[in-house]
Amino acid sequence: MSKQDKTVIGWREWVRLPALGQAVIKAKIDTGARTSALHAYFVEPFELEGRTWVRFGLHPRQKDTNVQIECEAPVIDQRRVTDSGGHAEMRYVIATTLVLGEEAFEAEITLTDRENMLFRMLLGRGALKPRFLVDSDQSFVIGGTKFQPPGETS
Repeated sequence: MSKQDKTVIGWREWVRLPALGQAVIKAKIDTGARTSALHAYFVEPFELEGRTWVRFGLHPRQKDTNVQIECEAPVIDQRRVTDSGGHAEMRYVIATTLVLGEEAFEAEITLTDRENMLFRMLLGRGALKPRFLVDSDQSFVIGGTKFQPPGETS
């Protein structure tokens, strides 16, 4: 895919997660992170038909714990992830569909508690390649208020 074929996005964008309760989340685009990360305030592994799955709770809105979505997804991996502060933890990894603007695509996402973080989701470079170019001067270039939940501010 050539540079001209890629969609330009800003440093933060609205992302829809159709397989996870149609959640709409304001995500920070993080080209320094390999894998995307999603806020999960609880994570419970369980077995289903011989596979490991996780059930987890999601607060999709910043600074709002009233809106809750309970999700389930098969686990594709467990990885040791080191955050920008140097803290390492084992995280469950799921694969799910993301919708960013008009594009829908599958991405790997780690589940972690981001309750005290400004953004409930980080979109890492693994999900961005080869589709997007990031313009760090802009915000909400695609999707915009189309995905923005009522009452949520940019």
